[in-house]
Amino acid sequence: MTAIQHPLRHPTGFVPLILSGLALALVVGYATFVSSAPQADEGTAAHLFQLLLVLEIPVIAAFAIRWLPVAPTRAAAVLALQALAIAIALLPVYLLGF
Repeated sequence: MTAIQHPLRHPTGFVPLILSGLALALVVGYATFVSSAPQADEGTAAHLFQLLLVLEIPVIAAFAIRWLPVAPTRAAAVLALQALAIAIALLPVYLLGF
């Protein structure tokens, strides 16, 4: 009998965390180096931020489909971690009013 690899080590487990981290870095970098004032029109940074978050949806769905039947407790913990990462990436947008 083989041991089940932890779901977080699978690409669908950690890629959403990386994408959320990139989105957070993009918002913080934009607010730090460009402007923290709300803009009249969305720029490239806003579109990249939205794209990063939208790309997470199919990856998280694939993760849930693959891992929830195999290791429900571990998969639920990773899904909670992914949701927390998304919330952390969205927090500066909410606080800065972008």
